Amino acid sequence: MKVLLHICCGPCSIIPVERLREQGHELTGLFYNPNIQPYREWKLRADTLETLARKKNLDVVFERDYDLEGFLERTLPYARTAERCRRCYRMRLEKAARLASETHAGAFSSTLLVSPYQQHDAIRQEAGALSSQYGVPFLYQDFRPEFRAGMAEAKTLGLYTQPYCGCIFSERERYEKRQKKG
Repeated sequence: MKVLLHICCGPCSIIPVERLREQGHELTGLFYNPNIQPYREWKLRADTLETLARKKNLDVVFERDYDLEGFLERTLPYARTAERCRRCYRMRLEKAARLASETHAGAFSSTLLVSPYQQHDAIRQEAGALSSQYGVPFLYQDFRPEFRAGMAEAKTLGLYTQPYCGCIFSERERYEKRQKKG
């Protein structure tokens, strides 16, 4: 089946790409992540995915419009709540669902499903609503058990691995936790 795979970053794509290909799916990636801040971090992650895509022979559509303002408009009112992440998931997954519909893909999915740091229930709920709206099934698979293996392969390949999810809120949360641990 033809699957449009939203890709949050190169390292997180390693396991989903391998597993989905093993299952016989034909993949096209989509890099659309206006949540990644600052811009230099976004650019570094896009460049890293380009490198991996060449190594893995993966076609990727790169959304080059860095819509920081759109991301902030949708998430800033919810900055201090869990709804912030849900809004971010919806923004990125909607782009994937729309593109999957436009390209007549059989399904869409996301590499967010490999991370133990993401809210799988929220991802599934948002993707389910978008699936109904755009008429394209969401292909859910829990890739979390292989997260560490994917990160190890990324390091072996010499890929940049980021220290936080992407947005300025997640960066702050990561370093606040580290400071509390002392």
